[in-house]
Amino acid sequence: MSWEVIFDLDESRQKIRKLEEEISRESFWKDKEKANSALKELKRLKRSVGPFQGFSAELTEIKELLSITEEEDESSLSHLKEEMLKLKKGIDGLEFRSLLDKEEDTLNAIVSINAGAGGTESCDWVSMLFRMYGRWADSKKYTMQRVDHLPGEEAGVKNVTFIIKGEFAYGYLKSENGVHRLVRISPFDANKRRHTSFASVNVAPEIDENIKVDVKESDLRIDTYRAGGRGGQHVNVTDSAVRITHVPTGIVAQCQNERSQYKNKRTAMKILKSRIYETELEKKKAELARQHEEKKSIEWGSQIRSYVLHPYSMVKDHRTSCETSDAAGVLNGGLDSFMDAYLRYEAGKKK
Repeated sequence: MSWEVIFDLDESRQKIRKLEEEISRESFWKDKEKANSALKELKRLKRSVGPFQGFSAELTEIKELLSITEEEDESSLSHLKEEMLKLKKGIDGLEFRSLLDKEEDTLNAIVSINAGAGGTESCDWVSMLFRMYGRWADSKKYTMQRVDHLPGEEAGVKNVTFIIKGEFAYGYLKSENGVHRLVRISPFDANKRRHTSFASVNVAPEIDENIKVDVKESDLRIDTYRAGGRGGQHVNVTDSAVRITHVPTGIVAQCQNERSQYKNKRTAMKILKSRIYETELEKKKAELARQHEEKKSIEWGSQIRSYVLHPYSMVKDHRTSCETSDAAGVLNGGLDSFMDAYLRYEAGKKK
């Protein structure tokens, strides 16, 4: 354990004590905005410090048991070894969580996937990515809510928007922002030729009540229309789908998931505000990147990750050089190694 880590822990404990003292004062709730901000900060600090204290206590207990265990007691030593491996796994996970240090990292994630050039091939690639993120969400015990969906003309999906709900969902999924490239033998080509497909993934944090995004009514254009899609008889009979355009920025959000126009409008508005917020975050990030001369545009052909299924199996992230030959595992939701590599890559750029 480094002195730097000990110092950070002590500093966090001091902040917790100070915030708890503030909360105990009678005047604390006079400024509700400040009070809510303080409670949120206290929760964040306890979430970081609590597990560390728990692991420290476990380590102390293991050391004490080890000191009184005889070398001949193989059963007890084996048990202590198992406990140490569990502890190591927990500490590794805590180290990974420490990389999610932004205010927005704890929020739900709004994900949009759009097909690139390539017609049916790209639409099928979108549906594969949609399934991949669904499997990943299941592995984290997160929930997924689809809010917009446009099917392809022959197969697959032209574009889909969904919300993945769970603590740190955005912190993990922000690594997926960009263009994803697929190379495979096409199941739609009678000649069994190899095809390359592209799809863009956009991830925005779903803002909560603690994040204020001011949007003027006069800056909005709201359109209603009949929801589309196969088998959607119950939603097609009324103009329940809603599309909201933020005129100054051109940012668009739409929802057709509910029968109620009011519910669709409310969801679309939340997505719009989240995208505006995410755009501001990207502007700040781009400015920092320019300062380090490391900015890289996201456009067709400058993919962040390649998935190769033929003539060999490989998935490679072009930003971090993280790669694996288990392409099937990745497409079944095994994204953690890529997310971990990305977070460490971003943390390294700040040093």
